[in-house]
Amino acid sequence: MNLGIYLVTDRAICGARGVVETVRAAVDGGVAAVQLRDKHAGFSAHLRELERLAETIQGRALLLVNDRLDVAAAARERGIPLDGVHLGQGDPAVLSARAELGPDAVIGLTANSDEHLAAVARLPDGTVDYLGIGVIRPTATKPDHPPALGFDGFQRLAAAAPVPSVAIGGIGLDDITRLRDDGAAGVAIVSAICAADDPKATARRFVRAWSRARTAP
Repeated sequence: MNLGIYLVTDRAICGARGVVETVRAAVDGGVAAVQLRDKHAGFSAHLRELERLAETIQGRALLLVNDRLDVAAAARERGIPLDGVHLGQGDPAVLSARAELGPDAVIGLTANSDEHLAAVARLPDGTVDYLGIGVIRPTATKPDHPPALGFDGFQRLAAAAPVPSVAIGGIGLDDITRLRDDGAAGVAIVSAICAADDPKATARRFVRAWSRARTAP
């Protein structure tokens, strides 16, 4: 799985431009996946935002929702083209997510320790598609994050992970080559794109850096 540049939204950081227009620009710039993350929105607000994002993306990138399995299931029932869900360690069990969303859904899971990797390895094959491993650096976008892993910590966990790994947390443009060399199947970006004056141009720079960093088979 090559998730490339993976945008995670933040309503506050997107500011007056808003999430939808930020996502539109980032997808125009080539991001491969978009995760709607909004810890404060309710059920109905999540559904409305997912529908708007699906209309904006038009299948040009994967669309996932953070944490809310109930919202993901409802979106599927209503015909909103949602690709999957990303769950944290404290969210509903990934087995429930797989059963609810079916075999074709993309299901990601946060991991930042050997114990997390061991738990994923015990799951039936196909339960989890990728792991979000981080944070790489301390970041204000997730103030309750665990201690930063750094690049060495990411490399160690990614090498041991039973499924592809996406790096997240305080990542900048200059980090892309190293993270791909360290085994990242994708790099999740929040502030660097959401806060950019020109999200399209910024996303394009990240995508180019990811493409140039393509590792030899």
